[in-house]
Amino acid sequence: MASLYTQQSRNVRRTFFLMSIFLIVVIAIAWFASYYFNSSLILYIVVAVAIAINITAYWRSDKVAIRLTRAKPITREEYFDYWNIVENLCISIGVPMPKLYIIDDPSPNAFATGRSPEHSAIVVTKGLLEMMDKSELEGVLAHELAHIQNRDTLLMTVTVVLFGIVAILLDIVLHAATMFGGDDRREGGFVILIAILVAYLVVPIVLSIIRLAISRKREFLADATAGVYTRYPEGLASALEKIGKSHQPMRRASSATAHLFISDPYATSDHRKKKKKEGLGFGLHRLFDTHPPIEKRVEALVGSQQIS
Repeated sequence: MASLYTQQSRNVRRTFFLMSIFLIVVIAIAWFASYYFNSSLILYIVVAVAIAINITAYWRSDKVAIRLTRAKPITREEYFDYWNIVENLCISIGVPMPKLYIIDDPSPNAFATGRSPEHSAIVVTKGLLEMMDKSELEGVLAHELAHIQNRDTLLMTVTVVLFGIVAILLDIVLHAATMFGGDDRREGGFVILIAILVAYLVVPIVLSIIRLAISRKREFLADATAGVYTRYPEGLASALEKIGKSHQPMRRASSATAHLFISDPYATSDHRKKKKKEGLGFGLHRLFDTHPPIEKRVEALVGSQQIS
């Protein structure tokens, strides 16, 4: 059987494979635009502007995420166990202590944000602190530290940048083709215009599926890394099972931050049971999920401990 370290390596390889596909799509669109219009100046300008906008958003992503969830900073005296567990994990791992926040919400959940270990934060809900015992809470917090240490925020920011560039490129190509490429001045102009329109509609959906797939792979990797940090994967597995049995979604969930949380903030236990009963866990519906099924995550955590 595979060890936790093998699990990490496998997920890293899968993530880079998905990123490679993403990059190939971006390069293909850029090449097509340059070739078809025989001028790359506008392409360079738009790409530069898109990157500049997304870099600016990246530098403030942690503050934006915290503000969107209305998280509040905590002190050691207020939440001693929460603070102490994170501090001990940071000392044992050898990483800087992140800022700690809490959301006044009864639904159990947590997320990490920040562009680097030196500029990071962990946010948990009150419901999580009330529901988890010490080993379960340690597993969840180790999972969030794993996201920080694995630079998952950086990875997801890169995919957002690429997605933004693709959307802008397709928009420019479509409008330019409509204005200059839809007549008889270019051979096959109408056919190319139809191809551009199809790409305009289909490519964003495909890239969204890839982006969400990357997000799901990062969850598996963070789970495996948390098991290494705590040397007790069963703690996180138990925490995930409790989160999976929660009957209420988060009150302040948003699509902008949903992928950051340890579990889908919109999902409830009834929703998960319905999916499982209808057999949607491996269907097309799953392609648009921000997180893998909790049962699969628990299975990977427990199974990874069976070393031959």
